Amino acid sequence: MSWQNQHNQHHGGYQQHAPPSYNPQYQQQHQQQPVCPPGIDPTVFYWFQAVDQDRSGKINAAELRKALMNNKMKQFNAETCRLMIGMFDKNKQVDADGTIDLREFSSLWNYIQQWRQCFDSFDTDKSGNIDCGELHRAFHTFGYRLSMEFCKMIVRVFDKTSANSIDFDDFIQVCVMLHTLTDKFRQNDKNQSGYIQVHYEQFLEMVLDNTMNIV
Repeated sequence: MSWQNQHNQHHGGYQQHAPPSYNPQYQQQHQQQPVCPPGIDPTVFYWFQAVDQDRSGKINAAELRKALMNNKMKQFNAETCRLMIGMFDKNKQVDADGTIDLREFSSLWNYIQQWRQCFDSFDTDKSGNIDCGELHRAFHTFGYRLSMEFCKMIVRVFDKTSANSIDFDDFIQVCVMLHTLTDKFRQNDKNQSGYIQVHYEQFLEMVLDNTMNIV
């Protein structure tokens, strides 16, 4: 993962705006640099400040997307950003505004670093992408006994460049969606046999409930 370097555009993550009129108290307040809270990596704090354009103390999926780049130096896809915001927004049951604060952003940042290490370990040819063979090995390592044909289908669905492979951000999205859908399946697999019986409407409820809870 790479972070967009906005240091030349922002000083300490803040755009420079002149106050509408001279006010010593206003000027003194806005000359103070923000202080990194205890327990937060200063690098994470800097990037949060750079992305939090409206100074709300929270960022949404669109703002997060401005900070994240995949292995091709392109912004993360919007769906992955929405997915991760939904995962790390701890207050969504109380205030479902689709944002995360600094500490939630710090947890998300660490999560991405862990996925980066995982992605690199399965990118055996060091191409910067994951092909169906590498994806199949990754799924097997995670404990999923999925066919090569299924992995080829996943690559076809998520491949946006016709390269027969998927990018880092797509890899995160695929793995998280697979994990959450598997959890939903297991809730209905009372005997842990790998088989469930559901009627059509139950199936739709499983998928829709999963989608609403992760994005």
